[in-house]
Amino acid sequence: MSSFSRRALIAACAAAVAVAGTGCGGSTPSANLPVSGGWSAVVAAAENEGSVHLYSTQHPDNLAKLKVAFERKYPRITLEFTRGTDVEINPRIEAEHRTGRGTADVHMTSDPVWTATAAESGAYSVDPMGPSLDDPAYGRGRSIRGGKFFLTSAAVFGLGWNTAALPGGLETPADLLDPALRGRIGVTNPSGFAAVVDQYQFFDRNWDPAFTEKLAAQQPRIYPSALGVAQALNSGEIVATPMVQPLVREQAAGAPVDWKLPDPAWGTPWYSHVLAAAPHPNAAQVLADFLVTREGQAALSSGYAAALPDIEGAVARAQDVPFPDTAALTPAAVTRYQETWQAMFQR
Repeated sequence: MSSFSRRALIAACAAAVAVAGTGCGGSTPSANLPVSGGWSAVVAAAENEGSVHLYSTQHPDNLAKLKVAFERKYPRITLEFTRGTDVEINPRIEAEHRTGRGTADVHMTSDPVWTATAAESGAYSVDPMGPSLDDPAYGRGRSIRGGKFFLTSAAVFGLGWNTAALPGGLETPADLLDPALRGRIGVTNPSGFAAVVDQYQFFDRNWDPAFTEKLAAQQPRIYPSALGVAQALNSGEIVATPMVQPLVREQAAGAPVDWKLPDPAWGTPWYSHVLAAAPHPNAAQVLADFLVTREGQAALSSGYAAALPDIEGAVARAQDVPFPDTAALTPAAVTRYQETWQAMFQR
């Protein structure tokens, strides 16, 4: 069995645990809950806990800004974060839940299948209770799934290029199919990433029914994440890509890059939840609330879609980014697509 197939099997088993509460390692532990009482009591208890830990796939620069902003507002609570891909982080969440020995307090994920399954079961999470979730500007009714997963931001992906190597830039996705770009394009490997599978399928649904096949014929370089693609553009290792987040921070740092959102552009939302295994259940609630305040959104939204309106640096509104059709992204469907993708791109 391939490593991807094993991950798919583990994910399916974890989903069964979430729904049934048994199997694949035992019963579901009881949740760690915040103190009773009003919000001020939760904040006071959070300050006594003194720290909170976030697992996230967000850009590390944005997470560093979040830490500064959060600790400015709550100087008695230290925010720590672990940044990784969903393939790395989601199994940690499952293991910590299974054992009841959590490290993370809040989890932010862009994996639509994992989000949909976990939100439906509710087993990994407790209800978020922060007052900012009820802000009319946030729009609770269209921003929370299953009562527990709350929209935090969204990634919107488009065309990117190195301006030193490609001064004329890109106007449409079809420009990437120029034979002159063969071997000079960067793409993300969808292995283990349901969202990236959805992205490739979006290309074929919206740009050209054979776009992915034509892209594979360009012999692109393959990277494990969109962050790796962006870094390769900055360095000139590649000159173009159809799948990079808006390069606003790279441009601000003086990198020779530019970007454009095609019409339509693909995106995927980030949802967060307060973990049932959180070792700091009160600080977890305070962080969850902070994520959807204007200060939290300002920290997280550079180059992303924001969950609040009028956030400086945001490129779109997160609520406008559709949630992928998870029925088409089952573990079996993702595995089949990965095999097809490998046959095209790794010949």
